[in-house]
Amino acid sequence: MNASSRPIGVFDSGIGGLSVLQALQNALPHEHFVYLADNAHAPYGEKTDLQVRLRTHAITEHLLAQHQIKALVVACNTATAAAIHELRTRHPQLPVVGVEPALKPAVALSQTGHIGVMATRGTVASDKFARLLDSVEGQAQFTVQACNGLALAIEQSTLPQHADEAQQGIIELLSQYTSAMGSFGKSPGQMDTLVLGCTHYVFVKNQLRALLGVDVQLVSTGEAVARQTRRLLEAAGLLRSDPGPQSAAKRIGLFTTGDLRGLQAAAQLWLGLPPEACHKAPPQV
Repeated sequence: MNASSRPIGVFDSGIGGLSVLQALQNALPHEHFVYLADNAHAPYGEKTDLQVRLRTHAITEHLLAQHQIKALVVACNTATAAAIHELRTRHPQLPVVGVEPALKPAVALSQTGHIGVMATRGTVASDKFARLLDSVEGQAQFTVQACNGLALAIEQSTLPQHADEAQQGIIELLSQYTSAMGSFGKSPGQMDTLVLGCTHYVFVKNQLRALLGVDVQLVSTGEAVARQTRRLLEAAGLLRSDPGPQSAAKRIGLFTTGDLRGLQAAAQLWLGLPPEACHKAPPQV
């Protein structure tokens, strides 16, 4: 297979990374993608660094061996923080793109100079996030909130048997965490910008807007990740020049280590993909 014809691998602890896949599709319409949701081991944000690193390496090896990926997008803030440097060391020829909370774009957008950040406990506690926060020291005031349970509730909201309960749980958690952070709005001292520091949180933007109002800007990372992926592929001469004969749906393969129904529901809801685009990952992953 021609190197440029190989797919781009994308993975997350669950369905949150579909928000990044959506941005990648928009920016790279000719590319083929393989997405792996590690639902059986989610949420990463509440696991140890070692556990997350082991899962990251296992998934990367699987995507390389079984799908011959030409690039890897780690569509998970927690996995990026825990394992991105090791991945690049182990696979120096593989273009690897990670995600991180969009603090720098938020600084450029904020008018009040007070920015909220919602992320998983694993991301907030990581050295990588501490360095990122240090890099914008003095440029704005940041209020950081670890949101235990929120990514899991978003995962469960796609499962019919848990949907109603999970939706109620999402509202309660968002209300609890945003209240704990303080006052949002455009007045001096208020937070006028909120960074969504977990890819899952993009899918509850509407609920957040209902709580915070239309004046608060919500900032996520998908578009920036897609731009960086395109830059790396161009630099390596790996950009695909045409999509081939397959339909858009056939150019994307979605896999899960967990409940297939949840991935199917999320893919249909957020990407407009049919259930047959989703598959169970092999048990050894």
